[in-house]
Amino acid sequence: MEKVVSSLQVKSALSQLGRDIQTARKRRRMSVADFCSRIGVSDKTLAKLERGDGGVRLETFAMALLALGMLDRLAEIADPSSDFTGIGLDREKLPERIRQRGQKGTKTVPANQSDASQGLTVLDDDEGTAF
Repeated sequence: MEKVVSSLQVKSALSQLGRDIQTARKRRRMSVADFCSRIGVSDKTLAKLERGDGGVRLETFAMALLALGMLDRLAEIADPSSDFTGIGLDREKLPERIRQRGQKGTKTVPANQSDASQGLTVLDDDEGTAF
């Protein structure tokens, strides 16, 4: 079995996550035994989780968040609507020119010029979709 080289940033983030879960458990006055029974792990696994051990299954982290009432935060981690890098890359792929199809004598209009300045009529609904 190969040993996976782990990033210092990853180790740091997992360690912080473990400490945060431990703090949340203690604030809720949940004992180790009670928390373990709620998430279905042994006290040794919980100790690894709270240390941020990278060998702990993602499902165990998810169960801990569920027991703490924080599972919704897991769903937000890689939310595409918050992926500003991905959104920016998508914008770079927008076409530079927009062509009207199916009409003779079709004129090519640069995407950055307004349609009104080109003498074109654009029908636009309230949802922002033109037909």
